[in-house]
Amino acid sequence: MRHDVVIHAERVVTAEGEGPASVGIAGGRLVAVQPGRGPLEGEQTIRLGDDVALLPGLVDTHVHVNEPGRTEWEGFASATRAAAAGGVTTIIDMPLNSIPPTTTVEALRAKQQAAAGKTFVDVGFWGGAIPGNLADLRPLHDAGVFGFKCFLLPSGVDEFPHLDPAGLKAALAEAAGLDGLVIIHAEDPDTIDASGAAAGPGYAGFLGSRPKEAEERAIAHVVEAARETGARAHILHLSDADALPLIARARAEGVRLSVETCPHYLTLAAEEIPDGATQFKCCPPIREAENRDRLWQGLAEDTIETVVSDHSPCTAELKRLDTGDFGEAWGGIASLQLGLSAVWSEARRRGHTLADVARWMSAGPARQAGLPDRGSIAVGCQADLVVFAPDEEFTVDPARLLHRNPVSAYAGRTLTGTVRQAWLRGRPIDIDAEPRGRLLRRGQS
Repeated sequence: MRHDVVIHAERVVTAEGEGPASVGIAGGRLVAVQPGRGPLEGEQTIRLGDDVALLPGLVDTHVHVNEPGRTEWEGFASATRAAAAGGVTTIIDMPLNSIPPTTTVEALRAKQQAAAGKTFVDVGFWGGAIPGNLADLRPLHDAGVFGFKCFLLPSGVDEFPHLDPAGLKAALAEAAGLDGLVIIHAEDPDTIDASGAAAGPGYAGFLGSRPKEAEERAIAHVVEAARETGARAHILHLSDADALPLIARARAEGVRLSVETCPHYLTLAAEEIPDGATQFKCCPPIREAENRDRLWQGLAEDTIETVVSDHSPCTAELKRLDTGDFGEAWGGIASLQLGLSAVWSEARRRGHTLADVARWMSAGPARQAGLPDRGSIAVGCQADLVVFAPDEEFTVDPARLLHRNPVSAYAGRTLTGTVRQAWLRGRPIDIDAEPRGRLLRRGQS
């Protein structure tokens, strides 16, 4: 068979590990993955240097694009350029921070219209579960959303209110009837209310306002509701390692529960955050180094299955960098372009491999979202690839990042591993050319 493109590389990362291989692409898909230096022939043949590895394109299932309505925070063009520059070839957009939020089919159509023709990578959409829209969940499911996001405490924007315990159980029961997925921001509002509001520049005060117990109590409630309804539930952006035994027990008992964490919880630590440095504010918060170590252990034990960005940008003004007030600043880390480099920098130091990183950031999120033809270098998969230089260092300059606002918790940090090129459906992504990303529906590539 003669292929459209053949890539020969000494370091190809597959589910089996890393080694030399030849990869054949035809019609935008991987049609051959031959270990060693195989004799594949192509209309175009590319030989990668020994200093790079070929990875599957990353799948980031937790991205706040914010368009329409808050496009000054982020937009589809800027977000997907940043994604491509960071090796992310598929994103799933969160239903809130845009106006309208994606809580009805009409709002989904508005978001799809806003995204059409602007995306440099493929984009799917989560729906939202809020008070009063239970009847909208099935139509949203039928329209192709990948599942339903909800909050168990105020989300930070008035147009996306949180579910109370009865509302969560009702949403889970409705989703169970669809075999749909409910993804949950799990912090307990009563625990947080009793902890006192954050105010001023002290990071310790902000950390104390979002204690670990808030995550644990909320996750325990999710476990019970998922057990009672039989629904699939997914815990978003876990920052509290103390919750890992609860999650592991629930899954061992047959509860359909999954969990993710994020690059900032794996690479940053509370002890290193200066007072007034509101670029580090996110919810739940970045916790101590000892907690970070145990999150890595959760990844090693497969209790945590996915690492995704929770890219949640805003304008520089909303970060209140002028006052450094953690109580007033918007909470969110913008890291879509940096996630792979940040995680790899820490993973290699801890003895993990590129195959581990690909499992956490490509195959795991693809499986969670129901995208079986992405996230792996395997025959039949879409030819979404990343040429990655794992030993090349760079220092993060926010002014050179491609997301809309130049604010980064990684500013000035030296990271290891650079994305040389990302490929979408068998062709390199050119962020200066016409966008070729597609809008995705659940169950449809």
